[in-house]
Amino acid sequence: MWEESGFGPWAFVLDDEFIGWGGLQPEGGEVDLGLVLSPKHWGAGPVLSRRILMYAFEELDVDSVIALLPPSRTRVAALRRLGFREDGEILIEDQRFVRYRLLRSDCRP
Repeated sequence: MWEESGFGPWAFVLDDEFIGWGGLQPEGGEVDLGLVLSPKHWGAGPVLSRRILMYAFEELDVDSVIALLPPSRTRVAALRRLGFREDGEILIEDQRFVRYRLLRSDCRP
């Protein structure tokens, strides 16, 4: 993925312990944010998300980043605190996702 698009996932390690992964991935011509952390490290999510978004906007120079969540994920306050807004729905392999979008101009450091 890194060779093809110039971005991709990172592994996150804290004190020599793998705590999760996350980063950016191409999705239908867009840049999609993903973050998966072990539950005891969910508190690191906002810091890691901001770092990933900084990379997207400053290094990759993209205008927006999306995040896709299944409709069953109703707890989206963390995305909203980062500045993401609901931006429709999308089907991927017959699975429905709610698309959230963060514009560079709305990014909250």
